[in-house]
Amino acid sequence: MKKKLLGVVGAAAVAVSLTGCLSVPVMPPYGIVYTDYKAPLDFDQEKSPVGDRSGSAETMSIVGLVAMGDASIQTAAEDGNIKTIYGADYEYFNVLGIYQTYKTVVHGE
Repeated sequence: MKKKLLGVVGAAAVAVSLTGCLSVPVMPPYGIVYTDYKAPLDFDQEKSPVGDRSGSAETMSIVGLVAMGDASIQTAAEDGNIKTIYGADYEYFNVLGIYQTYKTVVHGE
């Protein structure tokens, strides 16, 4: 029984650790207690100019029970009055899984 339980827990841990691996090009380290980082959303930033404007859009979650917001690229572009998007970044903030925010930041003209 204990071996079976350990196998299920191990498989669940591997499955959870692999979720989201392909969703962003860079996955910075994740802290269990506190996380606060910025990373690129697109792969080819070396060939893209940054642009004069930026705009952002954000979502937030409280205890994983309530999550709301719009972190879409379109909303971020509208926020910065951007017509041509050159690149996109994201920002992630988390404290103990109690409070989390995810922000999309776009750059362009």
